Amino acid sequence: MIDPKALAGRFPKDFIFGTATASYQIEGAAREDGRKPSIWDAFSHMPGRVYNRDTGDIACDHYHRVEEDLDLMASLGVETYRFSIAWPRIIPDGRGPVNEAGLDFYDRLIDACKARGIKTNATLYHWDLPLTLAGDGGWTVRSTAYAFQRYVQTVMKRFGDRLDFVSTFNEPWCVVYLSHLYGIHAPGEKSIEASVAALHTVNLAHGLAVEAIRQEAPDVAVGIVCNHQAIIPVTDSEEDKAACERAFQFNNGVFFDPIFKGEYPADFMAAYGDIMPKIEDGDLALISQPLDWWGLNYYKPERYKHNPEAPFPSVADGPALNDVFTDIGWEVDASALKFLVHQLYDRYELPDMYITENGACYNMAPVDGVVDDQPRIEYLSEHLGVVADLIEAGRPIKGYYAWSLMDNFEWAEGYKMRFGLIYINYETQERTVKNSGKWFKALAEEFLNAEK
Repeated sequence: MIDPKALAGRFPKDFIFGTATASYQIEGAAREDGRKPSIWDAFSHMPGRVYNRDTGDIACDHYHRVEEDLDLMASLGVETYRFSIAWPRIIPDGRGPVNEAGLDFYDRLIDACKARGIKTNATLYHWDLPLTLAGDGGWTVRSTAYAFQRYVQTVMKRFGDRLDFVSTFNEPWCVVYLSHLYGIHAPGEKSIEASVAALHTVNLAHGLAVEAIRQEAPDVAVGIVCNHQAIIPVTDSEEDKAACERAFQFNNGVFFDPIFKGEYPADFMAAYGDIMPKIEDGDLALISQPLDWWGLNYYKPERYKHNPEAPFPSVADGPALNDVFTDIGWEVDASALKFLVHQLYDRYELPDMYITENGACYNMAPVDGVVDDQPRIEYLSEHLGVVADLIEAGRPIKGYYAWSLMDNFEWAEGYKMRFGLIYINYETQERTVKNSGKWFKALAEEFLNAEK
């Protein structure tokens, strides 16, 4: 573990420390104040989709505990909060009437952050698509991109005067592949055709959203948050290196090439261009509008080798190189974060970046009121050390958000897996700051004190 005092001294004065959450994972109040179901409400209520048939119906009850939770967050000494806005609260059917009660909730949340001196970073889409839109084809149809644009216009018109940062999407890879190709996330599709259709709709929706944000709130810093894979070949063979290039295009390039180059990757298009929906005139210009920042969510490396039996990108998973794993089974390797950031900046002309999620799943429970999650402290300190290395190497990383503020609904894993700095007892809703939260507080406060 790196001492918080020593670590804090490695970051520049304009750096910011924060924590992150997402609406469906913490809010609960799934049927209150005009909110209608999202695809995750439907998905989590289907048998066999989510561990233990857990749902986000109540989650952390954050909807009713905003003030308490923000007091806890402020007590950690953080300067910024990344949260998401639930589309089904704002426009419950995805299109049609706007729900004033939903807007009022986020008014309260944003104003409460401002009252505590906390910078606001709002994610406009963190996977809770209004269920009504799924009946029209969801992200596989072009009309959803225009429905999203109207929702973004509504949100930015209401909150743009108080938001410091906004991202269009959280992890489009998950929306496209985890949800439409691998069937693990809502809506649970397993179709390359569906995923390729969703790919272009999501990219177009991003571009339309950027346009809407610039129109409604030109002073808000606009970005997108991606969970790009740190793709490392199993061997140094030319075959494995070529496989990793294909995997990069498939997993990372299909988002960053359109956004920062105005085109889709060549090898990807050679493989799947015949099933890609029509790219209409002006689409790529919309998608590639300049951004003020981008966010990287990083947890683990991906190790691939060539597999000629598989469809493009023709890869197979390789073995882990480290023997340290989190409780969700993810390999711990902070060096892969360094590899990925350098690779992305070498490959693209990118603006400033933030680490918008980074954290570890460890499931320790309170013992005599104390949650001793030392492995999470080790994980955070090691990865923050790499972030400091990257800044010293000239990479423009401007902030770091720990995932997550609190334990929450971990999607298909339900409530089994815990990533929070704060422990949630889901039966009583009691909150307990873990030792990792205390460590993060010491880091943030040491950093703030050093600034003065």
